Amino acid sequence: MTEALSFSKYQGTGNDFVMLVDLDDERSLTPREISAVCDRRIGVGADGVIRLVRSDRDDAPFFMDYANADGSQAEMCGNGIRCVGVLLNERGLVADRSVDVLTRAGIKHLTVEPAGGGPARRVTVGMGVPNFTKAAIPMRGPAWETFLGQPFEVGDDLTMTASALSMGNPHLVVFVDGDPATVHVAHIGPRLERHEAFPEHTNVEFAYVHDGVIHARVWERGVGETMACGSGACAVLVAANEAGLVPSRAVVSFPGGDLEVERRDDGQVLLTGDAVRVFEGSVDLTALVRS
Repeated sequence: MTEALSFSKYQGTGNDFVMLVDLDDERSLTPREISAVCDRRIGVGADGVIRLVRSDRDDAPFFMDYANADGSQAEMCGNGIRCVGVLLNERGLVADRSVDVLTRAGIKHLTVEPAGGGPARRVTVGMGVPNFTKAAIPMRGPAWETFLGQPFEVGDDLTMTASALSMGNPHLVVFVDGDPATVHVAHIGPRLERHEAFPEHTNVEFAYVHDGVIHARVWERGVGETMACGSGACAVLVAANEAGLVPSRAVVSFPGGDLEVERRDDGQVLLTGDAVRVFEGSVDLTALVRS
């Protein structure tokens, strides 16, 4: 017996997602199934799976059920929710270009606009207010303490300046002295993701500011290195702004493309970038899990 799983594949700045529309919450996936679907050799291939479910809240009609490529649940995904905005718009599930979507990190407001030609849409999402306390990140230590612009041991007797914060999910921003392309992200990233200071593990960004642009690479918790990270872009901008390296609005450039991030006077962080539907398909979920 086979089970056909219909899906859409979307990407935002190189972050790619298998998108499932399950409005009546009839079929959640197990961690093993999610891992198989995201596998880039035997499955569809993605950084994560997003299942879109109808919410019972009037102020946020849809819930984004997001899981990392390893099957673990995550609180938030900035590029993923931008893809949700495009999907809702293309499917005609919303009446206008703006919608509020419920996530595990709270309600996020999305605005979808046409991009400069082609099938992509330009999406802005309000990512909320960053939290710097160790309790919120979470990070071990006194709950009220912060960790901003401090030395952090990254291994192999190497110490770098880093800042930790929550954008609804945990981030450690490591400032490097030159192009992040020279950083051994595959070596350092896993160590920092699972560092004992972070009881729920953490996303790790490696950032360098040049001519007002923040150049970054990211090691995502539960995924590995990805082409970009929306919440990571927000964390990088906030950390760099706190350090006086950039103003409250700047471009964060990842290998997958550029994202615009603005830290408003009220503390809210806005994330803007393009998202696009790549293709639609169906996969034999039973065969995938058996592989």
